[in-house]
Amino acid sequence: MRKKIGLPLGLLTLLFILLLPTPPDLSTAGHRMLAVLVFSVVIWMFETVSYPVSAAIIISLMAFLLGTAPNMMNPDKVLGTSGALKMAMSGFSSPALALVGAALFISAAMMKTGLDKRLALFILSKIGAKTKNVLAGVILVGFILSFFVPSTTARVSCMVPIVMGIISAFGVPLKSRFSAVMMIAIAQADSIWNVGIKTAAAQNMIALDFIEKQLGTTVSWLDWFITAAPFAAIMSVILYFLLLKLVPPEMDEIEGGQATVARELKELGPMSLSEKKLLGVSLVLLLLWSTEKILHNFDTSSTTMAAITIMMLPGIGIMTWKEAQAKIGWGTLILFGVGISLGSAVLSTKAAAWIAHVIVDVFGLYHTSAFMIVAILAMFLIVIHLGFASATALAAAMIPIVISVLQGAAEHSQLNVVGMTLILQYVICFGFILPVNAPQNMVAFGTETFEAKTFIKTGIPLTLIAYSLILLMASTYWKWLGIIL
Repeated sequence: MRKKIGLPLGLLTLLFILLLPTPPDLSTAGHRMLAVLVFSVVIWMFETVSYPVSAAIIISLMAFLLGTAPNMMNPDKVLGTSGALKMAMSGFSSPALALVGAALFISAAMMKTGLDKRLALFILSKIGAKTKNVLAGVILVGFILSFFVPSTTARVSCMVPIVMGIISAFGVPLKSRFSAVMMIAIAQADSIWNVGIKTAAAQNMIALDFIEKQLGTTVSWLDWFITAAPFAAIMSVILYFLLLKLVPPEMDEIEGGQATVARELKELGPMSLSEKKLLGVSLVLLLLWSTEKILHNFDTSSTTMAAITIMMLPGIGIMTWKEAQAKIGWGTLILFGVGISLGSAVLSTKAAAWIAHVIVDVFGLYHTSAFMIVAILAMFLIVIHLGFASATALAAAMIPIVISVLQGAAEHSQLNVVGMTLILQYVICFGFILPVNAPQNMVAFGTETFEAKTFIKTGIPLTLIAYSLILLMASTYWKWLGIIL
């Protein structure tokens, strides 16, 4: 029912906004982009069509609605569908899109060679069979894989069958608290480390693309890590104790657990040549990411693209194009490109600035401190995330507006707009409350090891703690770094 009403509701909302008088301080193009933005939010919230189909609808709406609107540079002429289509497709020329596409290829290579599974099993083999240790190991694996597998869904998809195999081999019931706590930990730990590592999630690239285009600033991999990793590390520890408290496993130790993991690891056999090559490429890539602007000026997108090129060169043999293309989530890439286009158009038509003024008037943000601006906007993003199933879509819709709000506030008081945008992007990564708030949650939920109410039971306190930690770090660590003034 929810999905059926989404598209009609979106179209009615689109039509309603279009029929409203254009506000005096907003252009016709801005008015129409506002309608397209609200339509996009509605169909994304209701998941009424698949993301690739939603992307096609948004491109078509932008082409015809903007194409028949006056050209903002020359109001005496209409922009034309050709010019509007260029705006609708502009996101596909973004360096951020190249990075996300390359990240999908790295994830495909990990799955093809089995290196992700080997890394996960190796870590689990070292932690013992105590349930507390297994939980810590699952969280640790999520952290380690975040460096090497730049796709949250891919990381969770790697871990789920491993943990399901352990559950089966241990003879633990599928509906046990042990099974539930392990699966929830997989999803939540990966969401947490989406915050900690720049290349861990596509939504981070969305935010960084807007920061670079609108604020003229690039954020290196190491700068992001120094800023965000402490938050993710603290939240990982909190996740561990919170899950043990709220969903305590039935047993303290699993008989034969360590032997099961060791057997699975042994079944993989010796490390293949392809795995060794991929590990070597990944380590070099990680080194290049972490030394950007320190030892070299090569940006993250370029070094990642070079790594993918090397991986598929004849003679290297990690994977072929045919092997890769079947494992690539092309829909994710399409959504990402259209998301950038949507946000860029909302900014260039001044629709984002208009929305920002409305938000500022409602919350009175121009007359409050930087800390209170972060507190209010972070809570706003947490609430609106409840209706989204994709942090990438949420970032595409909200980050342009956030930047406009912060730029407006910066005219009244001294603010670090880039730093505060980063902090609010961390909040967009949360998605801890509902299984439908993130694809990785749904992958874990699909195992039927836990019910939605169990996920919510752990997700609400985790979100409240994460929000509190954002505020604490905004008033201490990030303030010391100059991220928030």
